[in-house]
Amino acid sequence: MSRDETPPRILGARTVYEGWARYLVAEVQLPDGTRIGREVEDHGPAVAVLPYDPERRVAMLVRQFRTPPCFVDGTASVLEAPAGLRDEDDPETCARREAFEEVGLRLPVLEPAGRVWSLPGLSTERMDLFLAPYRAADREGAGGGLAEEHESVEVVEVALADLAALAERGELADMKTLCLVQTLRLRHPELFAEPSRR
Repeated sequence: MSRDETPPRILGARTVYEGWARYLVAEVQLPDGTRIGREVEDHGPAVAVLPYDPERRVAMLVRQFRTPPCFVDGTASVLEAPAGLRDEDDPETCARREAFEEVGLRLPVLEPAGRVWSLPGLSTERMDLFLAPYRAADREGAGGGLAEEHESVEVVEVALADLAALAERGELADMKTLCLVQTLRLRHPELFAEPSRR
């Protein structure tokens, strides 16, 4: 599209399903005037946070069942950074709530790591990403998710060196988690270095 062209615009949308998320068909007018339909999955903003302990060089993650990966290839569980939909207006408040619900951590400090579209070709989900240093004393709850939401979340503490190795081998299958691990590696490479032996 050149600078002189009119940008694409949404002329309207109709809801075709409404449940946990809404599914819409949007009518889009392209710069040349052509009108096309595009499907949109709409559930709003979300957050993800990677809690890491800089002293022990570990990160606190969750492992949980996810229906779409199981549907595609039988994957039983996915290793992920704590995450969830944003009920609050403030992304940081939501990140702290999700970290406590999922891994039992009270996070005093959040380091913004970006705001990204998780699946821009289909979904309205824009996710605020955070890194969050913690200490062992910050673990005040059991985590595991909310029973009323049928969350069955296993809390997993993983060495940062192991996370880096998973990333190198292409075995971190969750995109938000991969982005957060790689961001942590760029910002704090010393946390991934092999400890010196005396």
